[in-house]
Amino acid sequence: MELIQKSIHMDQVKCASAAQITIEDDINITDAKPDVFQLVMEKGNVDIDEVRAVEDHVHIRGTLKFTVLYISEEEVNRPACMEGSLSFSETVYMDGVSAGDVVLVRPVLEDLSVGMINSRKLSVQALAELFLSVELQQETMAAVSVEDAQDVEVQKKIMPALDLAISKKDIFRIREEVELPGGMPNIFSLLWQNCRLRGITFHLMDGKMSLQGEIEFFFLYEGEGEERPVLWHSAVLPVNGVVECQGMREGMLENIRCRMGHQEIEVKADADGEERRIALDLVLDLDMKLYEDIQVEMISDLYSVSRDREVKVVTQEGRCKQLLTKNTGKTNVSGRFKVEAGLPRMQQVGGSFGEIQVGSVEPCAEGIRVDGILQVRALYASQDAELPVYGIRGTIPYSYVLEVPGWDADCQYEMEPSLEQLSVTMLDGDEADVKAALSFSCLAFRVHEEPMVTDVQVSALDPEKLSSLPGIVAYIVRDDDTLWEIGKKYYVPVARMKEMNDLQTEEVKPGDKLLVVKGF
Repeated sequence: MELIQKSIHMDQVKCASAAQITIEDDINITDAKPDVFQLVMEKGNVDIDEVRAVEDHVHIRGTLKFTVLYISEEEVNRPACMEGSLSFSETVYMDGVSAGDVVLVRPVLEDLSVGMINSRKLSVQALAELFLSVELQQETMAAVSVEDAQDVEVQKKIMPALDLAISKKDIFRIREEVELPGGMPNIFSLLWQNCRLRGITFHLMDGKMSLQGEIEFFFLYEGEGEERPVLWHSAVLPVNGVVECQGMREGMLENIRCRMGHQEIEVKADADGEERRIALDLVLDLDMKLYEDIQVEMISDLYSVSRDREVKVVTQEGRCKQLLTKNTGKTNVSGRFKVEAGLPRMQQVGGSFGEIQVGSVEPCAEGIRVDGILQVRALYASQDAELPVYGIRGTIPYSYVLEVPGWDADCQYEMEPSLEQLSVTMLDGDEADVKAALSFSCLAFRVHEEPMVTDVQVSALDPEKLSSLPGIVAYIVRDDDTLWEIGKKYYVPVARMKEMNDLQTEEVKPGDKLLVVKGF
């Protein structure tokens, strides 16, 4: 007698940790750049260069890369920018990690502050959070049928499971060109640029996946000419393409993290040799997990209906994921930002940029409550000739409940926030109105433990037990009795008991009288 088994694959977190780190240093302005008169805006990101695990600790090396937009101290004050980087090394305690484990590190830059020490030196301070995890793939074997199952009664049950079919990382490359509209001067130098993903969606097909969406591209530049005017331009670039993925099938359930990775942005000459084009070479990093939501008809028990042998099952606890929901919720937030006292008043708002920060995620009666802030910055042309370009910034708090039917304390989730829309409009020279749409994509599941049949033991029936088995029994059903348990006790098929007692279903109630007759 041999079991036929089906494998169910589950991804799980072996161990996880998080740490806040501070990265700070003083940076000299490079010789090729003019002196600083006034800082305007900064941006940055954290790259992880090396991760090495030892017993209960993880050594991490990385780099903070930043860009600073400032007004130069010259005869005519003009915008200028400089780029820089700071290296860091950190050891994070992580209970359960071992040497050789592959540790995933996701950095989040929570705050970046650049201050002016003097016209040739800046102070850079950053607060970053590192989220660490070790993910494993576990295989659970579920018995679904029995070979050579003569004179054996088999009980089955349906178990829903989220089967991990594909887990891989990939990239999608975007190459686009943006050309200046007629009437705008040629590009003398790029001062500031920003790319933001918007509305990225995925469609699974057999062996491949299509993705669609948009990239919002904004750049500030200094134009050619005697006056070297400062201008900006924005464009919406389509994202449309296909990623090959062996084993992918239509109908799978996707959980895909898509982030902007490496970016190369450079000015190019057009057909007339004029600097009017900007070439973008962008890489989207894709972290893909593809699941199949399956129903496994598995063996839960079996027994012999032949009174010359004993058949027993061997079980052990198995774990699998069960899908609760995969949904996306959206919420709108708004606020008003004022120009700080003493700073130049607004004349026209240019590009706006936003970052969602998640403060806390807590279960509630309806599902998952997400609280945090939206950090917003915007560049504007000012009314002050000495500070032609300046920035306004602020934060908007948000609180949103993502509905998850059937949520309880044993449930888990994976959530990805994204900024769908952002607009900053000038109300007057001192105040701007901000409106944004936030999106939260969530995969919620329950990790379920279930006894799994792993083996069958066959032995001769004990002679004393054999002699004690009656040929016919008038049985009165007790509390918690089932037809299956009664049949197992007397080695009688369930179908025979239903036939002998004229039962339409296997349901019995305490006090019911049954006639149990051996089947041979």
